[in-house]
Order: sequence, then C-alpha cells, then structure tokens
Amino acid sequence: MKTADPELMRAINRFLVLDTIRRHGAIARVEIGERTDLSATTVSAITASLLDDGLITVQHEGDIRSQTLRGRPRVMLALNPEAAWVVGAKLAANRIVFVATNFQGDVLANLTLPVRVDRLPTEVIVDLVEDGVRRCVRDAGLGLNQINTIALSLPGIIEHGTGKVLSSGVLRDADVSLHAAIASRLGIATIVESDANAITMAEHWFGQARDLDDFVLVAIEETLGLGVMHGGQLFRGARGLSLTLGDMIMGAGGDNAIKLADLASERAIVNGSHDDPGMAEAMQLGQGMVQVRRAIEAGDEALRTAAARAGAALGIAMANLVALFAPHRVIVVGSTLALGEHLLAPLRQAFANAIPAPLAQLAEIVIDEADDKTWARGAAAVALGELYGSPWGTTGPARRAAQ
Repeated sequence: MKTADPELMRAINRFLVLDTIRRHGAIARVEIGERTDLSATTVSAITASLLDDGLITVQHEGDIRSQTLRGRPRVMLALNPEAAWVVGAKLAANRIVFVATNFQGDVLANLTLPVRVDRLPTEVIVDLVEDGVRRCVRDAGLGLNQINTIALSLPGIIEHGTGKVLSSGVLRDADVSLHAAIASRLGIATIVESDANAITMAEHWFGQARDLDDFVLVAIEETLGLGVMHGGQLFRGARGLSLTLGDMIMGAGGDNAIKLADLASERAIVNGSHDDPGMAEAMQLGQGMVQVRRAIEAGDEALRTAAARAGAALGIAMANLVALFAPHRVIVVGSTLALGEHLLAPLRQAFANAIPAPLAQLAEIVIDEADDKTWARGAAAVALGELYGSPWGTTGPARRAAQ
C-alpha cells in the first residue's frame, strides 16, 4: 500500500490546527487534540512551530497573581491577527467591492467602486482593480508591502490552479488571466476565484455554516452559481474548475435542452419587460429584482408568474443537489432574493414535492441576504485559507511567483 507523503501530512495537520484555532478562538492544546484527533505530541510540535512563525499567540486564562487561584493559569492559543493581511474583491456587472482583512478575517477597510464592469475592456478593469486595492490598503492603514495575497472573485467558470477566467458574464474577453495582470502590476500573489466559491467560504468562516463542514450554497443572481463545501474544503472540478448551476438541464423543449438559467436567472424573470425603460435601468444598476417585486405587488401578473416559475425551478434544482450531495444545509444567497416570498414560497413548495422521501428531513434551506462586503470578505477568506496551508518561515509565508 502506498504511504502518504509526510510533507503533505504535515501541511494538512498544520492547516487543521490553524483552522481549529480560528474557528474556536482561544483554545488549549488538549482541546485542539480533541477536535482534530491529533496526538498530543503532534499538536505540541505544530503549535510550537506556529508560535515560532508568529502565526499564533499565547494567552493565559486567569491571573497568575490572584491569590484565589490554585495552580497555574491555563495556557490558551489564539491567532495572531497581525500575522498576515490580504485583500478580497468581488467583481459584479456594475460594481467592484474591496475589503482588506487581517489574518483572522476581520475587515479593516472596505471600498465600493460603482462602475459598469461588463462594458469595459480587461485592461481598464485591471486599472480599476489596481487603484481599488491601493486605496483599500491605504484606508486600512497598511502598505502594499504588507499585503500577502489579493483574491478576486467574479461570476463564471474559473480555473483555480491557473487563475484563468474561462468565461464570465462580467468580462467582455474570454480566457482572461486576470491574476497575472494584477500580480505583475502590484507584485503581490493573486488568486482568482468564482464568486460562488467566495461566498461559500464566507458562510463557512463567518456566516450560516460556521458549524458545518459539509453544505451546499446556491447563488441566485444574473448568473446562477454553486458552491459545495465538503470536509471543510471547497469542492472543485477537474483542473480546479469552479462549479456552475445555471447550466443544469431542467428538461427538453423541441430540439433544445432547457437550462436552469433559462427559467431562473434574473434576465429570464424580466424577459418581455425590456420595453419598460425603468426596468432596463434597474437591471443595469443591479436593482432589477427590487423593481420586479414592486411591479408584482402593483399587479403585474406576468412577472408574478415568471418569479413563481423561477422559484419552482430553483426548488427542483436544490432537491437534485440534496439527492447528489446529501448536505445538512442548503444556503441560498444573491440579489434575486429581493423578490421575497414571490420567489421563495414556490421554491419551498417545489423542493418539498421533489425531494426523495428518505432525504426529506436531512437538509434545511437557509436564506441569507448577504451584502457585497460579505462576498468580498469571502474572497479574502479564500486567500487566508491558502495561507493557512502555505509553507511559512520566520520571515512569513512563502510568496508564489507571479504567473
């Protein structure tokens, strides 16, 4: 039988220890061992190395000077928030949102640039990202030389290993290497990730799935994204490809397959309403679903039917996801949630009708109206997650060469 690579096992164990400290705050070595199933010797060796590298700090529980205490105070370990800093960004069709965070993911500064990204050439987008990173870092009271990683997130199909954007609704150009352009401009290691994966990380680190290592996330906006967390790690396809949900086949219509995006994307919901100048403008500003809800509540039956159709299609798709992955939780995020119960009531009903009986009590659906800063913070969490597994030394993390 082939034995595991010792270096890989050490990296995995190191990540487990760091992530356990992040998730549970100040924690004793013995509790780390209980939560990770690592031996006391292994935990002691890893935490000693982390202390040497300045990634964690020692805290004493109780005051050793107190006469009322017996014995020594408990030695607790916590992350050193100043061990590293990263910048995360969300690129949407009509805005770019940045956050700068410390090593434990606390937001130090944030910035929103309202700009029509989907109408700009890639070179101009790179200019804007560079300027936004510089401004956000300055607002955080940091220097560029202190930033370890930049992580950009955007909708589409992203090849995580190379950072290539194979396709995205917010980029005019195909097969774009955004990470290489940003890294060369700023001299900082850059990651490009799908926005669905980024918000999945945000939910796992800060949101509705902090208690879970296995869950599914559905992002419903102009594009329909999918994030799968398995064993506390993002699940990616071949070549590290991000997952998409909009291309899920929902049926056949004549010679063409009907995709989920044909039924449940924001563009599909407003189909036929483009003659309304107010609706078109709202869509351009990212407020289309707010406008649709107002129209429905004013008596627009066509839009009510479209919203219900979208909800029902999403409910069936989520039932398929539960049948495939059997997660404890399905988290739904995205701007389409602005439709409220006009979307969610038919979604829940279709899900209940479609879910296999043995799985009916397994997965709960959780709705989270996460704001843009949370999506960008998720991109920062992607960067931090990679730093947790990176080789470190007394001078800090090993930087990857710009590709």
